[in-house]
Amino acid sequence: MSQVSMTVNGKGVSGEIEGRTLLADFLREGLGLTGTHVGCDTGQCGACVVHVDGRAVKACNMFAAEAEGAEVTTIEGMAAPDGTLSVIQQAFQDHHGLQCGFCTPGMVMSAAALLSENPKPSEAEIRDYLEGNICRCTGYHNIVKAILAASGQDANAIAAE
Repeated sequence: MSQVSMTVNGKGVSGEIEGRTLLADFLREGLGLTGTHVGCDTGQCGACVVHVDGRAVKACNMFAAEAEGAEVTTIEGMAAPDGTLSVIQQAFQDHHGLQCGFCTPGMVMSAAALLSENPKPSEAEIRDYLEGNICRCTGYHNIVKAILAASGQDANAIAAE
């Protein structure tokens, strides 16, 4: 067992971990931040995306020890302290970018990473960026609309599927 310390959603945290503890497990089980979902355990579904030092990573593919000293943001850290949704979260709600909600945390975190890299992505760029996130419910159409809206673009300009 060893100690790990990091900043999660703006708060310093630490915990005792085994060397094999994944970041997703530390967040969910060690810190009770269950918004980071684990869907596949292989890094293919994207439900576990969090930001580590501003970079989107799949928390089921990263050891907690690798985040030692890092700034980690989870879906719980996206809303304002008073519970007001972030622009991206609000756009997902307004444009029905979720159904069952399982993939939503990873989608929102991926969308935030995309918009930080490319503030005005095209529909094709959004779809390309989300390639590592699987949604089994929505068909992605409204997710793409939500990301376009969050970027300040016309979400209604998206091509019909």
